[in-house]
Amino acid sequence: MIDTIVTIVHVATCIFLILVILLQSGKGGGVSAAFGGGGGQALGQRSATTVLGRFTAVGAAVFLVTSMLLAIFSTPSALDPTLDAARNNAGAAPAADAPADAPAPAADEEAPTGDAP
Repeated sequence: MIDTIVTIVHVATCIFLILVILLQSGKGGGVSAAFGGGGGQALGQRSATTVLGRFTAVGAAVFLVTSMLLAIFSTPSALDPTLDAARNNAGAAPAADAPADAPAPAADEEAPTGDAP
């Protein structure tokens, strides 16, 4: 459920970033700077941060966070339902070195000690 919401926010942020970046003008001014337009920017003057620049920064931050969340959600351990079962049955887990299909020793039998006559 949460991964679907994060995916929708991620896609919406991608579309938002594409639109905001395309609406911004370039720093050099492109062809217009070569013919006299935008000469002030070509000499190193910087304008104040515009509203579109701030929208881009916020959109980039949201994109970064949703990308990390989607990467976490896509890992096999995050999707593995056996982890929940293991957490619920933490005390009933079999020993790691004993095979699951091997019969358990009877309670009244003693293990061999190596002191056989």
